[in-house]
Amino acid sequence: MTIPLTKAARHARIVELLTRHKVRSQPELARLLAEGGVEVTQATLSRDLDELGALKLRADDGTLVYALPGEGGGRIPLYRTGVPNGSAENPDARLRRIAEELLVSAEASANLVILRTPPGAAQFLASAIDHADWESILGTVAGDDTILVISRDPAGGDALARLLLNMATPAGTPRRPPPPP
Repeated sequence: MTIPLTKAARHARIVELLTRHKVRSQPELARLLAEGGVEVTQATLSRDLDELGALKLRADDGTLVYALPGEGGGRIPLYRTGVPNGSAENPDARLRRIAEELLVSAEASANLVILRTPPGAAQFLASAIDHADWESILGTVAGDDTILVISRDPAGGDALARLLLNMATPAGTPRRPPPPP
């Protein structure tokens, strides 16, 4: 079955595949997309890779694999099966760094956590949370300055909010208490 996708959804699927697999060629990527029900022409796939800024880097085993741009202009492979050139940042360290810069507040209710960021930053922080791949998080939904984080534990929102707030607080910096209810 072929699934019609918007360009943004197709790009997200490509990013997911390049994050999880060592993809060596466009035909290999097209095959992985097709296995998920996404049919794409070679011309469209080539254009998508160009728009995403993907390029080939040499992995530790010497093979060339597609990599995506990292923030800050550096290009780093994001797949989890190995760090090709030793330059990829640990997903938890990346989340900590981004949370220190962007997390403004966190509030919880049952298994839900609402995170606030400066305007325009929510999707960037949500992506860092998603790439950390924590077992305790089912997923995130990001708007402009607000992120909904869903905890796997039905009562895990409070613990998850505290963990994210602590992660966002540089060592030795006192955290302001939340406003009274």
